[in-house]
Amino acid sequence: MTDDATDQTGRIPMANAPVAAPTACYLGVAVPARLADEGARVALVLLALAREHSARLGGLLVAALMVPHVVAAPVAGALADRVRHRRLFHALGLAAYGTGLAATAWALGRLPTALVLLLVLAAGCCAPLVTGGLTSLLAELLPERALTRAFSIDSTTYNLAGILGPALAAMLATTIGPGAALFALGAAALTGASAVALLRLPVRSAARHRSGALGPAVLVAGAREIVHNSPLRSVTWASSIGQIGIGALPIVAALLADERHAGWAAGGLMTAFAAGAMAGSLTYAVKPWTRTRPERVVLLCLPLTALPLALAACVPGMVLTTALFAIAGWTTGPLFSALLTARERYAPPELRTQVFTLGAGLKSTAAAAGAAGISALSAWGAAPLLGMAAGAQILAAGFGAALLTHAPGRTRRRGRKPGGVVPDDVSGEHSAPRTPRN
Repeated sequence: MTDDATDQTGRIPMANAPVAAPTACYLGVAVPARLADEGARVALVLLALAREHSARLGGLLVAALMVPHVVAAPVAGALADRVRHRRLFHALGLAAYGTGLAATAWALGRLPTALVLLLVLAAGCCAPLVTGGLTSLLAELLPERALTRAFSIDSTTYNLAGILGPALAAMLATTIGPGAALFALGAAALTGASAVALLRLPVRSAARHRSGALGPAVLVAGAREIVHNSPLRSVTWASSIGQIGIGALPIVAALLADERHAGWAAGGLMTAFAAGAMAGSLTYAVKPWTRTRPERVVLLCLPLTALPLALAACVPGMVLTTALFAIAGWTTGPLFSALLTARERYAPPELRTQVFTLGAGLKSTAAAAGAAGISALSAWGAAPLLGMAAGAQILAAGFGAALLTHAPGRTRRRGRKPGGVVPDDVSGEHSAPRTPRN
């Protein structure tokens, strides 16, 4: 991988550069990698059922893949923020993830279960690079003026993967077998890893590269920033609390389908929600509501998501319920796009990837907690649980607003001055004025 010329900020000079080509290259990485990530959860369960006749083992495999999304996020993010050759680092991370999935397709039923779980756990440790790790690269690939739209487009890759990943895994498992399906998903992640070579990521200068061991202070730096940086703190916890309700929706959809005797709705409601989210992201990409205060979009969209979900708990008929799920999904499109923009805007450059990976990990954990909690309360019925999912959005908005302690206009973009130039301090590291803290 060759070095690309960089300016004094460590970014490729792109003032007049087109954005379509780097965006297309980025999508060539993100789409197959995230399809593999979403589809693997279904393929692992189907593989465990086919070879070991154990749904419990399938659940353990999914847990082993998902837990590192938050546990390994600080390490993965810190490494990505410190390495000089990020193209090589991200390519190796995605390749390790894909190889882990492909190896599991062979190992399950042939090797001891404990070793298979360790293999999946190792693959899961690379998963933060598939989600927040990739998204954090957009600030290096595109000029500042294009980032709001780019984050909206990136959010559609999550929606697309959420729709197609599980469906692709189920289809492949039915046609060629669950082992071959998981192997194919691993190959998709490897395709994304190969496409990393097309990304014009600058090699960091030796002065900016920070060598040395990853001590505790480094590993908690991103978490500390989220705690003390008011906009980051607000959007991180608001989006995570809201995700508890969103994570519960697949369970609620299945209960609704059973109560209303509409078997198709178990998957149809969530497909409508994901399609609405994709449409919302694309709408926001065309016409962002704001380019300067993305945290306001996050806090506004949370109650807007709650309203159609609350109505869906009351209305009769599955057609109207499906439409309300789609509307609720539409509001999450701008929410997620603005969340990504807020992370890039307020995170200091030296902690950007760690903030992205931690934020993504917290959301994944919150969604899993929501699904587990609602499952335990399934005897209550679909309508009360859907009301609880809507209530989580209201709670999230109120909590996020309480954590947003800065007065409007006081917080500046972290690590940039007008024109995108980052000042150098006396040590040669890129630094930025600290966000005021109350």
